[in-house]
Amino acid sequence: MLLAGKTGIVFGVANKRSIAWAIAQAWAKEGAKLAFTYQGERLKDNVEELAGTFGADTLILPCDVTKDEDIASVFKAVGEKFGKLNLLLHSVAYAPKDALEGEFVNTSREAFRVAHDVSAYSLVALARGAAPLMTDGGSIVAMSYYGAEKVVPHYNVMGVAKAALEASTRYLAYDLGPKKIRVNCISAGPVQTLAARGIAGFSDMMKHYEAHAPLKRSCTTEELGASGVFLASDGGAGITGQVIYVDGGYQIMGM
Repeated sequence: MLLAGKTGIVFGVANKRSIAWAIAQAWAKEGAKLAFTYQGERLKDNVEELAGTFGADTLILPCDVTKDEDIASVFKAVGEKFGKLNLLLHSVAYAPKDALEGEFVNTSREAFRVAHDVSAYSLVALARGAAPLMTDGGSIVAMSYYGAEKVVPHYNVMGVAKAALEASTRYLAYDLGPKKIRVNCISAGPVQTLAARGIAGFSDMMKHYEAHAPLKRSCTTEELGASGVFLASDGGAGITGQVIYVDGGYQIMGM
């Protein structure tokens, strides 16, 4: 029970295949008591059904991360429910579909703004909301992808937004370190999620990983959950501002 007595909030569960759900399950298995958010009525039922498996009293809240008033309302409710907060998972990303097709050079100003607001600035806003509740220190974990570092065809503006997310992680780690709050990213290899299916050529990407990664595969949601536990636990107590690659070793390869 590595996380016994800890409380956390999870942003980004969409369905049972979500990376956010895998990490939430792993955190709960190790003893953490969790709250969840959902974005829009379309996802409400899914999140309520999944989060409800942790108990009828599980806190489930609406939150559009582009709205400061929603974020303030969420952390007010979390403070009233838990009194303090130890963990936060940011697994939120979005770009308009047409911005993930064609050439990056044709990205519209609005698509660029939306992708960065939802996928990168939201981490800053959520960290700012969570920090006052992390009175005993805490661990903030965000989800990234290799497209932040190198060009991945069809990832386009999302790769640029993930680069901003990773840079934000470092600056947040510096600001929040004196409060004993750690901020890290997990850069996951491709896994079969709802979000992944929106990327053109995803099946070819999986085959490429199988051919080139040292482990001859990408990763599983269970492995991502275990990595999330590590970063949330005392095992990761000395780690902040880092990007941890869980991708079968693909990131080390030059060819």
